[in-house]
Amino acid sequence: MTTPRENLLRCLRRQGYEWPPLDTCNFCPSQVEAFQRRFGHKDYPAWFKVPYRGVGIGMEKRFQDARKLYLRETPPADTIFDSWGLGHSHQKDCLHMTRMHHPLAGDATLAEVRAYPLPAIAPNASAQLAQAVANLHAAGLAARGEMPCTLWEIAWYIRSMEDLMADMMTDDERATVHFDKLMENAVARIRAYAQAGTDIIQLGDDIGMQSTIMMSTDLWRKWLKPRLAHIIAAARGIKPDILIFYHSCGYILPFLDELIEVGVDILNPVQPECMEFSEVHRRTANRLSYWGTIGTQTTLPFGTPREVKETVWSRLRTCGKSGGIMIGPTHMVEPEVPWENLVAMAEAVAEFQLG
Repeated sequence: MTTPRENLLRCLRRQGYEWPPLDTCNFCPSQVEAFQRRFGHKDYPAWFKVPYRGVGIGMEKRFQDARKLYLRETPPADTIFDSWGLGHSHQKDCLHMTRMHHPLAGDATLAEVRAYPLPAIAPNASAQLAQAVANLHAAGLAARGEMPCTLWEIAWYIRSMEDLMADMMTDDERATVHFDKLMENAVARIRAYAQAGTDIIQLGDDIGMQSTIMMSTDLWRKWLKPRLAHIIAAARGIKPDILIFYHSCGYILPFLDELIEVGVDILNPVQPECMEFSEVHRRTANRLSYWGTIGTQTTLPFGTPREVKETVWSRLRTCGKSGGIMIGPTHMVEPEVPWENLVAMAEAVAEFQLG
């Protein structure tokens, strides 16, 4: 009997599938609470029969007091700091979004960039990761290693987007040092995921905006492409069949061929408000698989259940018998999305028959 993991991996490798896989693993807090009220538990991925689970590797911070990292700003009193030293403070009228504080923003020196304390893999974290992967495989589920904000995003989170863009455009050595440190940090993590037997690695950096790319292709090729290729190669050197998932919101058509070139297997989320799915498929069919594609700005929150189903069926028909698609929301399921539309998405997958 085919397990959900086996079916998903065959589909993502475009080798056919027994049933179309579905992903719903990104509910916002209020959607989780609503699900719990409806069913008495929070395990919505199991309810929707999602064939994978995300796994993480424990990281430990390398500083004692995050506030001492902020030499040019005093973060608000309610700021919470993560293991990267990033500050997150309350943002008025936002349900779950925070204001981010950048410790190396402004006139940070090259010495500060060199000395910035990036987190390290925690003791015993690799063994715990391997056990988590083994447990998922025993349950018939795929394991996806979580490495979002792989390079570009975590770089600007720390430095600030404005300052990092200026560094890149002026060939400032601070950008070289900063990106190289983050690349080696990512290499250590992706090797650990590969050694643990993880099936899929989620990489990602938003390089697109709603209707255009975030930076020139020349800047991307110079600063990000070779480092992304190095990170992916580090995983493939250990586990050649590992699947590389790459997330970028927005319009990214100009990057597609080169993302494939550096080793990306799966594109997420293929945001239909920014790129026509048919155009993405036309350009990349048989070279790339797709994860998401059901718009969280349009169809899911504002469409009817029938419209949701028709969209799902259209995606599946476009991809055909070989598969190459994981149906799911293009981003977090926000409070505006009606329960009926989530059910319709799941029903559409269950009802689909390829003629």
